[in-house]
Amino acid sequence: MRFGKKDWKSYESGIQKEWILTNGLGGFASSTIINCNIRKYNALLNVSLNPPVNRIVLLSKVDEEIIVDDRSYYLGTNKTLNGVKDKGYLHLQQFIFEDTPKFIYSVKDLFIEKEIGLVYNEDKVVITYKIESKDSSAVLRLYPFTNYKDHHENSKKYEFKYNQSKIPNGLKLELENNPKINIFMKTSCGNYIPNEKWFDGMYYDNEEYRGLDPIDYHFIPGYFEIEIKPNTQNEISFIASTEHFEDLNGFEVIQEIKERYKTLVNKANYNDSFADKLVRACDDFLVYRKSTNTKTVIAGYPWFTDWGRDTMISLTGLTLVTKRFDEAKEILTTFIKYLDEGLIPNMFPDEGCDPLYNTVDGTLWYFYGVYKYLEYTNDYDFVKNNIYEKLKEIINYHINGTKYNIKMDSDFLITAGEKGTQLTWMDAKVDDWVVTPRHGKAVEINALWYNALKIMANLSEKFEEDHSYYEDIAQKVKESFNKLFWNEDKKYLYDVINENSKDDKIRPNAIFAVSLPYPILQKEKRKYIVDKAYKELYATYGMRSLSEYEDEYIGVYGGNRYKRDAAYHQGTTWAWLIGHFITSYVKVYGKSENLIKKFIDPFKDHLKDQCVGQIAEIFDGNEPIIPRGCFAQAWSVAEILRTYIEDII
Repeated sequence: MRFGKKDWKSYESGIQKEWILTNGLGGFASSTIINCNIRKYNALLNVSLNPPVNRIVLLSKVDEEIIVDDRSYYLGTNKTLNGVKDKGYLHLQQFIFEDTPKFIYSVKDLFIEKEIGLVYNEDKVVITYKIESKDSSAVLRLYPFTNYKDHHENSKKYEFKYNQSKIPNGLKLELENNPKINIFMKTSCGNYIPNEKWFDGMYYDNEEYRGLDPIDYHFIPGYFEIEIKPNTQNEISFIASTEHFEDLNGFEVIQEIKERYKTLVNKANYNDSFADKLVRACDDFLVYRKSTNTKTVIAGYPWFTDWGRDTMISLTGLTLVTKRFDEAKEILTTFIKYLDEGLIPNMFPDEGCDPLYNTVDGTLWYFYGVYKYLEYTNDYDFVKNNIYEKLKEIINYHINGTKYNIKMDSDFLITAGEKGTQLTWMDAKVDDWVVTPRHGKAVEINALWYNALKIMANLSEKFEEDHSYYEDIAQKVKESFNKLFWNEDKKYLYDVINENSKDDKIRPNAIFAVSLPYPILQKEKRKYIVDKAYKELYATYGMRSLSEYEDEYIGVYGGNRYKRDAAYHQGTTWAWLIGHFITSYVKVYGKSENLIKKFIDPFKDHLKDQCVGQIAEIFDGNEPIIPRGCFAQAWSVAEILRTYIEDII
């Protein structure tokens, strides 16, 4: 994917597109295509102290200065409260993202090609430079912007202090109050010159938009200085790591990084440009969890960690469609290991403490994950030996009652929560205000419950046990569902039913009554759901969380936390929902319908939009459907890949 000067005609246009690299430990590197940090999360070394959580920023960026004919050209781009301080983007000719980001600058008769790579399973970033000079001698200076902060926070001047010492080809920084925190930096040639100073008041546009503190401070310990020879290609590498390392060839390291991505794409073996890009994108979310010594799923970058609900929804696309079956087994094993009173964890918190279980749907999505795992692998032995008994336990707890008032009611439907709780995926809450109260019997929860029972019935039969128990309950669930949830006036499904009311708002949750492997809705009514969802909820990059015809609809997501959470599930478009919408559409109208390809085509363009090679978490409900939220979201990528492979090609 290539970009040129038309994409950064101004600073404002240049910061609209970002990139990300990940290291499989929860750590990552990210910035914009003009190499200007616009978020407190942007960094070259955003490392996880307890993978994949407890993330801190150590190296924010490396800026370049090239000195030619006694004139200095600064290639970095930075902004302060006083405006754009450094305008290196004016010298940027091309940005290319092909597994790694590459920046090509032009200064007088020099071409400077900068490429960044993040080493897998290490906290190590590599930057290579190829500098071609026709006749001019030049000097290249590299300025490392260091930091020490939780990646959710901002730092203040003098808030942290590094002691520096020279090492062969570079320097070592040791945090004064915590000698366990080190940064080792080396270049392949040149000299390191200590020259301590601070970059005061870096301004982050995105944090300002989110209603948060946009000001940050960075410590620059000195700079590397390298002589550039004329009439040749100069090759230079810069490496920074949290651990001491022997001298490395940065170009070889980046090639190894690219070979790993190539291996993943070849393993999936789709030979389809769009699918290949999504397979590459999937890898960013599969990370190592130290506490379990297995793989887990980061829900989204730059701020989420691993969530049970997101993991189970994403499992098919991230691990099964990509043929990473061993990792699928690890993930299924990890979450079932932490089963507590019939619930899998909803979230492993950032501080690495005990899991949280405040979800009604994550555990039911687990059954879907098991079903899809078997569909792709036929590995019934694994399920029988490691999971099956736990699935029985889950069903029993849901029947008899478990945490958060989750239980099967007398009509065999699942009811959950109480006033003030948020247990479904529409879980926004500001202080004591639950934005979308859905306690009671939620439509998608009971569609999932029915599927869990049908899956258990099939497994019981496969393992030569009595399956009638699960079949009988499933049949009663289906009867109650079709009787209670159908809204004849709107020809749609109620979203939530509780003791006081039936919520008739048009939301996308109804599509799961059609899309799941065992559709709970009567066949003759499924067309109504698909048609109304298409007419009122479809919004180019996903499905609106609320119909634009509802009074509570909010079409633009932005502002402070209160405003953002108020809009989160009240009209904001969610990309992941397009997967189940397309699956529903195919079930009703068939796979040959040309229209379904048009549902996917916008995402081919979006891969060059907010975060290059990735798919955003959410979008505005209103035109022009601008991407918002996390710039890279696991279930967005996973569901679009899943439906593309299963329903379209």
